[in-house]
Amino acid sequence: MATPASKLDALRIGRSAIDNHYLDELAAGRLSRREFVRRGAAVGFSSTFVAAALAACGNANSSSSSAPSSSAAPTKGGTLKLASQTPTGAINPITISDLGGSTLLTQTGEFLTFDNAAAGHLQPMLATSWSHNGDGSVWTFKLRTGVKFHNGKEMNADDVVYTFKQQTDPRNAAVALSTFEGVLKPEGVIRVDPTTVAFHLEAPNGNFPYIISSDNYNLIIVPDGTDFGHWQKTFVGTGPFKLSSYTQNQGAEFVANHDYWGEAPHLSGTSFQFYASQQAQIVALQGGQVDVVSQFTAQGAEGLLKSSSFRIIKVRSASHRELSMRNDIEPFTDPRVRQAIALSIDRPSMVSALLAGDGQVGNDNPFAPKFASTNTSVPQRVQNLSKAKQLLSAAGHPDGFETTLTAGEQEEIPALAQVFAADAAKIGVKIKLKIETLTAYYGKSTYGNSDWLDAIMSLVEYGDRGVPNVFLEAPLESTGPWNAARFKNKTYDGLVRQYIAAVDLQTQRTIAGKIERLLLEQTPLVIPYFADILAATTAKVQGVQVNGFAIFLGTASMT
Repeated sequence: MATPASKLDALRIGRSAIDNHYLDELAAGRLSRREFVRRGAAVGFSSTFVAAALAACGNANSSSSSAPSSSAAPTKGGTLKLASQTPTGAINPITISDLGGSTLLTQTGEFLTFDNAAAGHLQPMLATSWSHNGDGSVWTFKLRTGVKFHNGKEMNADDVVYTFKQQTDPRNAAVALSTFEGVLKPEGVIRVDPTTVAFHLEAPNGNFPYIISSDNYNLIIVPDGTDFGHWQKTFVGTGPFKLSSYTQNQGAEFVANHDYWGEAPHLSGTSFQFYASQQAQIVALQGGQVDVVSQFTAQGAEGLLKSSSFRIIKVRSASHRELSMRNDIEPFTDPRVRQAIALSIDRPSMVSALLAGDGQVGNDNPFAPKFASTNTSVPQRVQNLSKAKQLLSAAGHPDGFETTLTAGEQEEIPALAQVFAADAAKIGVKIKLKIETLTAYYGKSTYGNSDWLDAIMSLVEYGDRGVPNVFLEAPLESTGPWNAARFKNKTYDGLVRQYIAAVDLQTQRTIAGKIERLLLEQTPLVIPYFADILAATTAKVQGVQVNGFAIFLGTASMT
């Protein structure tokens, strides 16, 4: 009888160094079964290979996740009514950067790969399979055949190439450029044949399939030649629903796509109603005006969380809030001042009070507990008021100072701003709050494309991702487009490059530890917690899927 070791040896034949590394991690128990499936999906393991590896390593650590479920059989028909945040600008796949807009993109658009947040791994979507060249510098994707856009055109490699060339072209000022900088240029997107596209990267990247997945909400595939500036008129995509009508600042109507390539949607259609605040969305759900609140935070939603009348969808995530402090403006030019602010806050109390316990404390770096590469050996920062005062005094502010924190009216962020101000007051720092509408907050600025980028202190929300790459790059690299802190550190930039190029998990963890320690020392920003994804439906709704910035209704139904 073959032993587990011999079975593993047989599986190693013809495998790359990356593949064999993940087998070693699984066999040693350093990689859970769930994380092995997730990582395997990223590098293109077949389901047969994954099953054989799990069977050979039957004693490896196990991990489970829960997802909302219902035993009731899906029924056909009906229009699902949803409450959603009002989009802050035009519905343009190139420029969308807010929750309300990204939610609409995913109603008609689809991605090459789908990051199933509840299951914890990638799934095929418009791509059926993907593989790399051994070091992760070239990734090849095979496309699904028989897929039609809503305008009747059949999808092929030309559409994928066009989409990615537009999203990676610096002349377009695409939001996705924050992810693709140093990763992919337009000339690296290659049509191999009508059903195959290859991505030639600027450097090896073991997480690339996650980078172009539903995690990167702008990357819906559109027809070759699409005018993105006029996309709002058609919402043309390949998804299970297509546009019926869109009224700016009011709502959107979608109908089932009867030519959908996958399982036909159960619903006849969906109706989105836009609201400026979370509380208004919750009231609409409680009053029966809508069936779903697409995403909410626990703060102010106690009635939903405690009611048996509603089904709560909860998924662990990397969604978080970042308090940025302008490293180029006094007094935040001194890292001791920034450290003092970070040491003033009570993180467990924040998770308890603002998230009702539905989250995990943060350590002022983007490595969430859900990421396999997070280095858990780095000590957790905790509230220490006496040390915070000592740091302020050493920095020349023994009596504290006054400053302003700008935040947007989004989810629990205004309440979080109040908590930051209250905690800072304990060390003599007086923070004046400036709470703006999201339209004002994410408006034009002199530095970038959003008002929050100019604020001395600012609070911003980041949605869930399958890997930390975009969190490490966009808000923290010296040239990052969302660098509200104006943090410029060559050592940090070099470590991030090393992390992204690493193709094995242990190397990633080692580099992650160096990054985590550097950020604790410099503290350009504060990440107090990582919030679970929460959505709510009435009891008659099932099959809804969510991630940090969208809701997916292809399998949704009403009983």
